[in-house]
Amino acid sequence: MFDVDRLKAIVGEDWVVTDRNQMASYLIDETYTGLIMKPADDVVVVKPANEDEVAQVMRLANELKFPVYARGGGTGVCAGSIPTRDGVVVSLERLDKVLEVDKENLMVVAEAGVTLAQLLEAVEAEDLLFPPHPGDEGAQLGGLVACNAGGTRAVKYGVVRNYVKGLRVVLPTGETVAMGGKLLKNNTGLDLMHLMIDSEGILGIVTQVVLRLYPKFAGPATLVVSFEDRRSAIRAVPRILQAGVIPMAIEYVDRDLMEDTARYLGTNWPATKGKCHLIVIVTGTNDDDVYEQCQNVSDICEANGAVDTLIAESREEQAHILHIRSEE
Repeated sequence: MFDVDRLKAIVGEDWVVTDRNQMASYLIDETYTGLIMKPADDVVVVKPANEDEVAQVMRLANELKFPVYARGGGTGVCAGSIPTRDGVVVSLERLDKVLEVDKENLMVVAEAGVTLAQLLEAVEAEDLLFPPHPGDEGAQLGGLVACNAGGTRAVKYGVVRNYVKGLRVVLPTGETVAMGGKLLKNNTGLDLMHLMIDSEGILGIVTQVVLRLYPKFAGPATLVVSFEDRRSAIRAVPRILQAGVIPMAIEYVDRDLMEDTARYLGTNWPATKGKCHLIVIVTGTNDDDVYEQCQNVSDICEANGAVDTLIAESREEQAHILHIRSEE
């Protein structure tokens, strides 16, 4: 069905994987083991180095009519990247360059295989911010766009779709299409770019992304608010929003689960009271604004049954909390 020799001629012999054991990690994602589908038996993994090689692979697929599965970081939890029919997995991991951080226009241009961790490091070095954070920084930009990733920060900043200003996409025919660019307003023609976003790879393979950035805000500060029961914790969320405090992120977690995860990681969960928690992350225009929001959140939660509030202000304390959360 597919010609391995021709695939090797496109991407190089070292970048075609045919051994089942060597490709094991490309046949799964983070979906719960009991729910994940069985991958197909006859699968080849190819790792193109650039957009042109992606296009050549797609032209070959179109010619020989074999299925193609676009592969990012494999951090999804709905088995979207699992090859369920015999075909070729196209891993974008070698398209891993941040091409430009445009501080003046608040834009970043990066290839699809750049991980969220790489992107955040590049933009933070310029004192800029990319607000969305789906939870796993091993996620790749192509996958974030293809799945329109959100995460807990969507409360304040929305999902990835709100930040995509331009795309380069290889179509199933092998043709390459450029859409959008470094413009905040672009109303010309059909909005094909937003058709591609959240299409899960069925319309084409994203190879390059232009994303909107923001100046860094003051903070953030992370609060872990403890409650004795789930109902009180959930009831506090709309009270916070109704008070005019819009956190960067707000999430419910069970204390037992956090403590189990912390033990697995060889560390400790810092909140020791209550049976469940709200993790609330706030930012502001300055440090006083952040402090005021922290106080407001704490007061509102206390009025709705909170038994304790822990505020992590240092980068290390916040990273510790969020690392445990991301691994649960």
